[in-house]
Amino acid sequence: MATKYQVCIIGSGNWGSAIAKIIGANAKNLENFEDRVTMYVYEEMIEGKKLTEIINESHENVKYLPGHKIPENVVAVPDVVEAAANADILVFVVPHQFIRRICSTLLGKIKPTAVGLSLIKGFDKKDGGGIELISHIIAAELNLPMAVLMGANLASEVADEMFCETTIGCKDKAVGTVLRDMIQTSFFRVVVVDDVDSVECCGALKNIVACGAGFVDGLDLGDNTKAAVIRLGLMEMIKFVDVFFPGGKLGTFFESCGVADLITTCYGGRNRKVSEAFVRTGKTIEELEKEMLNGQKLQGPFTAEEVNYMLKIKSMEGRFPLFTAIHRICVGELKPSDLIDCIRSHPEHMYGDQNLPPQCHL
Repeated sequence: MATKYQVCIIGSGNWGSAIAKIIGANAKNLENFEDRVTMYVYEEMIEGKKLTEIINESHENVKYLPGHKIPENVVAVPDVVEAAANADILVFVVPHQFIRRICSTLLGKIKPTAVGLSLIKGFDKKDGGGIELISHIIAAELNLPMAVLMGANLASEVADEMFCETTIGCKDKAVGTVLRDMIQTSFFRVVVVDDVDSVECCGALKNIVACGAGFVDGLDLGDNTKAAVIRLGLMEMIKFVDVFFPGGKLGTFFESCGVADLITTCYGGRNRKVSEAFVRTGKTIEELEKEMLNGQKLQGPFTAEEVNYMLKIKSMEGRFPLFTAIHRICVGELKPSDLIDCIRSHPEHMYGDQNLPPQCHL
């Protein structure tokens, strides 16, 4: 890696803008980082003016993170190739549905010595069947060494500089140290671990469980029921990683990326909020996403679909009854009230299809 690092943030939603506040301030104050940080912004018109112009003039993302000043050394750029051209560190923080398109645009246009850090929570379908981690896609498409950052990090609270923790998964200790320095502040504590796949899986899978927690809230079933969903969700997360991405460490699930992020997302965040509204209003997930998220994308139902795709291929839906029920509720195959019947008999060891209640059989 370089001795003075140029950073590019690819994405500018609420999480991208919140992390830009941190990276911009740190880059300005650390001797081994270039002051100027580029941020790729998908161009939009806001009241007749380009969003990039608004950010660069007012230093505020008025659409996705209003009320928060972004450091002046963070420069909004509407062309991703231009933004990334000189970067030593590429920070990916876009909805995971768009990552392949961005990678194809960047192919051959980035430094060969660059490294990547993914803040993207989700999976994508493989062309030949199964699912793939987003960091694996970026690494393969761009021949880029990848690390990941996941944690109990609601963007609004990070932007408000409320104390929280996060986890960086990185196999290279030297790179991990640089990434930690780029991100860590007095209010944003970073722990670096080498169990990269487990860290990333936690960030994706917890959004599925958060949908279940939102269904519980919409049904007014109370905190005891929500606690059961969180506990069973954590069990299925651990089991899923063990089955599909083996070799991880149980301790990773007790870092911020694991149980802390799971709890936070099940009590706050967009997946829980929209899933509660899904129950209360009877509207579709797609309708609520448009009404409630101001242009942001909902990850939980999409991730649940991708996970179910993998489980169905492997005939394992019965081993993951919570994940399976949440997916089937999201697509209208089950009623939200069926969630409890589908997990009521959920034993510690996971069970097969023969033990599922009748409405949960496929």
